[in-house]
Amino acid sequence: MKKHCVRRLLAGILTAAILAVPALAAEETAPAPQTPDAWAVEYLADSYAMGLVDDGYTSYIKSQVTAEQLERMTTVVADKLALLELPQRAADEAGLVVDTTRGGVMNALYQEVAAYEIDGVAEGPAAFLTGLGVVRGDQAGALNLDRACTYQEAMVMADRLILAVYDANDAGSRGLLWKATSGENTLYLLGTIHLDRSNVYPLHKSLRDAIDASQMVSFELDLNDQEGIAQLAALQTYSDGTTLADHIDPALYERVQRAAEALGMGPNDFDIYKPWALASTFSTLSMTDETTANNMAIDIYVNARAVNAGKTIDSVETYAFQGGIFDGLSPEYQAIYLDSGLTLLEISMGLAEPDPEVAEAAQLQEEILEGMFQAWKDRDPEAFSKVYGKESVINSDDELNSKLFTERDPGMIAAAAEYLELPGENTVLLAVGAGHMVDPGGIVSGLRELGYTVELVP
Repeated sequence: MKKHCVRRLLAGILTAAILAVPALAAEETAPAPQTPDAWAVEYLADSYAMGLVDDGYTSYIKSQVTAEQLERMTTVVADKLALLELPQRAADEAGLVVDTTRGGVMNALYQEVAAYEIDGVAEGPAAFLTGLGVVRGDQAGALNLDRACTYQEAMVMADRLILAVYDANDAGSRGLLWKATSGENTLYLLGTIHLDRSNVYPLHKSLRDAIDASQMVSFELDLNDQEGIAQLAALQTYSDGTTLADHIDPALYERVQRAAEALGMGPNDFDIYKPWALASTFSTLSMTDETTANNMAIDIYVNARAVNAGKTIDSVETYAFQGGIFDGLSPEYQAIYLDSGLTLLEISMGLAEPDPEVAEAAQLQEEILEGMFQAWKDRDPEAFSKVYGKESVINSDDELNSKLFTERDPGMIAAAAEYLELPGENTVLLAVGAGHMVDPGGIVSGLRELGYTVELVP
């Protein structure tokens, strides 16, 4: 595998929005869902991103939390707090009763935070957690410590605790976030990475505040557009009676079959998908790491937070347009694309022993990804641009790269300018792949050339 193959895969991750990909597990018939109470909905995006709930949360979120669930939850809290590397303190001598009452859950969470020197922590569970806003009483102010604790109550307490400690320490992933202004209009520009890895969650308060302050949040694609998603799904599959085996060589097809088995799929479950669709899926899977909780890419988190808050959702492209970019790739290129993505997946899953050149390419991918995420978390666009190297991507002879950038950046600049010229007073957040934000030809410099004020959010 050549180095330019790695650059191509990374270019796709940074510029193509989350594509509808083949499901990797069969769905089972589920009982009637448990709907979270309105007061808990605002915490779902962060809770899911950090692993405090999983895909099956509607089967248990309003039930009493179990001891096993509480243990998993406190492990998440402990792991997130450990990343802050705060000064440690001696454990409290007095034992605390940990059970599944509200008081027991409070004690369990308090034990994790009490391991660190934090202002007020010596006051004890109730005083510290209520003072921090983690635990709130009912309308009469009662904490109801002896009452059974539901999962959603425990989840919200854990979520609030992590965010409160991170915010107090000015911590969290800052993101590549700019602020553009024109008259009474404000446009936040968020360059995203379509992945969940490198302990990217929780996000910094300044980024969460920008989402919350916006009346409208716009993406490359409307991730809630079911008709568009269906159109993309149709583009990804064969409708002419052929299958994957008819379009790629037998050796590559056999490798896809082995990968399907390793992923828990049936022997022919990938046969209906076109090479580019599988390439996108395999390359994305190869780029996750052990810190990935629920594979909640940054765009999906922003969308979930915005939707849960009832914000208007918009997009600057359509599924037909973006899907057409990939579906229009030549058959030869699609096969190369699939081979590259599958090779990296095989390495990440230990399915193949790579030759030196392939091993070098895999290591290069990991180094670039780590560098990009670190720059993203630090809100350092210069460091991001340096490690990503958009100019070399654009100037390569790769069939896909010109379509991903030079054919799309001008349209995104125009869309951003339209948001800044909306009548009245508006605050909008535009979240698109970070590759579209940086130069050459990025949205930030494009708006500045049009005369708008654009500054990196401090």
